Order: sequence, then C-alpha cells, then structure tokens
Amino acid sequence: MTGVRIPFLEGRAGQPAALERVAARVGAQLAALGEEGGVLASVVRPVFVGIGASYAALALPVALLAEGGILARRELAGEIGSGLAFTGADLVLGVSQSGRSTETLESLALLPGGNRAAVVNVAPSRLSEAVEHCVDLGNEPDSYASTIGYTGTLVALTMIARTLLGMPVAEAAREWAGIEAELERHETALAPVVDEVARQAAGVVAADVVSSGAFRAVSESGALLLREVCRVPASALVTRNYLHGEMESAGETLHVIIGDGRELELAGSLAAAHHHTLCVTSAGLASAEYLHVVPIPAAASLPVRTVLAEAVLQRLAGSLAQARGVEIEDFVFHNSDTKIEEPVG
Repeated sequence: MTGVRIPFLEGRAGQPAALERVAARVGAQLAALGEEGGVLASVVRPVFVGIGASYAALALPVALLAEGGILARRELAGEIGSGLAFTGADLVLGVSQSGRSTETLESLALLPGGNRAAVVNVAPSRLSEAVEHCVDLGNEPDSYASTIGYTGTLVALTMIARTLLGMPVAEAAREWAGIEAELERHETALAPVVDEVARQAAGVVAADVVSSGAFRAVSESGALLLREVCRVPASALVTRNYLHGEMESAGETLHVIIGDGRELELAGSLAAAHHHTLCVTSAGLASAEYLHVVPIPAAASLPVRTVLAEAVLQRLAGSLAQARGVEIEDFVFHNSDTKIEEPVG
C-alpha cells in the first residue's frame, strides 16, 4: 500500500498528537523484539541503512548507542555496492518511511537472512515484507517533504536504541510521555522568532545548517527541507569541520546553528560579522543583533531536544517558503527511480 499524503502545514499541525501515537505503537511492537531471545536482545554491532531524510535520522541512534558503549554505524544505501559493507554486523536495520526506497531495498537484498530489520511508516510495504523483523509507525498521514514521518522515525529509532542498550521498553516509551504538550508549547515560543528570521532572510542565496553529534539528524534533514520546501541551496555541515575553512564563504547566507558547545561561539562570530544567524540551543544564549535564538529545555533528554530542534527547521522551511513566494507543495523534479512502484490492482 502507499502512504496518505497531506499538506506540509497540516503535517506540522498534526505532529504533536501523532508522536504520542507513534511512541505507543512502537512500544507495543518492541515488547516482543526486545525480550530475551528477540532480535534486539543481544545485538552489539548494528548497522543502520537509509537514504535521504532516513539516512539523516540515523545520526541519532548511532550517537545514542556510542554514548552507551555499542559500536554502531550508519551507511548511505545508495553507496553500498556489496554485502561487505555489513561485515561484522549482527543486525542490519533499514529505514524508509514509505517502505519503497529503491536503494534501501537493494542494499538489504545483498544480505539475505534473519538479521535484517526495518523501520517504516507505511506497512505493509515492500520493505516491511522484505525483512524478517519490522517496526512501523502506524501508517501516519505524512507530507511529501516529510514532517510526521520524519519525527516519528526519530522516536522509533530512539526507542530501538534504548532497547539495544538494555532499557525496558516501558521506560523507553516513557521518554516520550507528554511530547504532544511539550511540542505545542515549543511551537508557540519558536514561531515569532523563526518567522522574523524568515522575513529578514528572504533574499539569501544559500543556507548553512551546522551541528554535531546527534543533532546532525536535524542539520542534515533541515538542509534537505530548505532545498525541498523553499528552494534555498542549503548544506548540512559538521561544527568542527565548518570552522576549518568552510565558514569563510559566509555572505548573503542564512546560518542555522544547532547545539550547546562550540556552536555558541560560532553563532556569535557569525552574528558579529552581520550575518543572519539562527541558533537553536539549550545553553541559555541571549539574542542580539543578527543573532536570533530559539531555546530548547535543557532538562529534556537528547532525543526530545532533537525532535524539538527539528520542529524549528520545519517551521523555518515553511516560513521561508512563504517569504520567498514559493508554493510548498509544488515540486520541480519528480524522479521515477527513487521509489519502487506498488503493483496496480
């Protein structure tokens, strides 16, 4: 089956309630997979596979697992040429919100066997039926430039990572308790800041989205949103690498900086040079001329802060599209080979 498509703004509006549903559904499915003898019970070297936004999402579980002492890695599905990419892996988990991503399906086909799993939104789908174990988000209606499907995937991947680290499923689900209300409060606070940034930056020629660690799930997906939704050439850049020469091209550029460490000084340097800068942080940074700050609760867990940061990028993409006069739902290119088509009839 194919997923139900809804407008981008409708997806954003329905996202808070959807994430509560996703956490409950994923928890119910993980109960069996994480128990003794389940596929997630003894994994020590997982490999995550995806492409596009799904690949971006994988930065979060890889970071969480590294923090907990499990060596995990993510692979870009379109660059996997042989099963050698999975050498040493005791679980290969493919991610595709539609369940139809050509490259992800082809990469998992290189490794037939019982140690393949998937996270999808749409089920049944080609990917859900191609693996031995699947976690689905519940066929949540999603926008073409993904909103609910993406943040729901972050929720599911976090719960899987927690389960791999030995956390009881019920506890992993509790991390998302109250996410609906928290996301709604966050949206109210971020809206005027982000909308003002979009107004001031409507004429930029490019955007740099900079972060490190788990927040790369936000910078990479956020740069993709800026390209898809408002047609701004955008790059996702890693903080320390950005400092080594990449930031020298600043000029007529919007800079979105996400994080609580070296990112703060970086945001201040860019703003001091009169570059439009939006900083998303839980470190208590104050706004200044050219520097706009969206705070994230420091008390929230890293995965929750990641989802809250993603909401900022979603809002920015929508607001910047409006400021630039771009129709959000009007895509220029439609490639016929990135999704496996479902049979008709």
